[in-house]
Amino acid sequence: MKPSTPTPSALTSSPPASATGARLKAAVIQQACQPSQAENLDKSVQLIEEAAEQGAQLVLLQELHTTLYFCQTESLAPFDLAEPLNGPTFQRLSSTAQRLNTVIVGSIFERRACGIYHNTALVIERDGSLAGYYRKMHIPDDPGFYEKYYFTPGDAPPETKHRTDSEQEGCGFQPINTSVGRLGVLVCWDQWYPEAARLMALAGADLLLYPTAIGWDSRDEQSEQQRQRDAWATIQRSHAIANHLPVLVANRSGHEPDPSSLSPGIDFWGGSFIAGPQGELLADPMCSNSEGPLIAELNLNRTEQLRRIWPFFRDRRVDAYSDLTRRFRD
Repeated sequence: MKPSTPTPSALTSSPPASATGARLKAAVIQQACQPSQAENLDKSVQLIEEAAEQGAQLVLLQELHTTLYFCQTESLAPFDLAEPLNGPTFQRLSSTAQRLNTVIVGSIFERRACGIYHNTALVIERDGSLAGYYRKMHIPDDPGFYEKYYFTPGDAPPETKHRTDSEQEGCGFQPINTSVGRLGVLVCWDQWYPEAARLMALAGADLLLYPTAIGWDSRDEQSEQQRQRDAWATIQRSHAIANHLPVLVANRSGHEPDPSSLSPGIDFWGGSFIAGPQGELLADPMCSNSEGPLIAELNLNRTEQLRRIWPFFRDRRVDAYSDLTRRFRD
């Protein structure tokens, strides 16, 4: 049965997939979104089903996959789109995960409390339970991406040596235990920060997942557009290399107009991809105008092998990095 209220189990003692020697078939979903939340969720489920039919055990959906990207402008109306952790998106994805026996990472505009809203990734176990959730930590505020107006940053982990499970639930940079491994889920703007990926890796993540919504301003020259997309792919593949972890990236596709008509809108560039722990592409990235699942098989044993050959973690100078907690070294 679907749980009416999700019970996070992010910190259970189930072994990571890498400890079992398992190979994992994973999928990222790329889709274009419409004004209707119901239609968008129907499409997400349809594409999850296609991925499951091809053997996917883990499916990653893009950021805010049930709505248009409403952050192009500042308006009170989009707050009506927000929902609680156990809202309709969770309920639908929960039943889908249970029916397909697949772990699903979805995304919601979360209403945590009156006046507190988050951009939240939901990790749903094969049995439909909520394995855990992650609230976006880095929040941008740029033309066309006015996210600080809508989203409160996720909570930082409590600064105690012995944190209880309840204290860590939903806190930043904490991997989520699932039957397919420990998932280091980060969201969009988080993808540019090596600190976020490293903290997930240091906490024992088996792979990194980035649900994303990013695209071009059509007024930019084509050469600049290409540089932006190349930088976006390169930084995320570099997280794979630096941490010896597979990386899954799901981005949306299609054009979405600016509701204020003050700009041409955003052309979301797609490009969803799956990379191995040396940054190698395991499948061709998706085109900017395409939809569907992209599937690859991951060998989670490679992390152990690579960290023996390239011992980045052994050689870290943790005694010399204290200034990383400063805004700037004046």
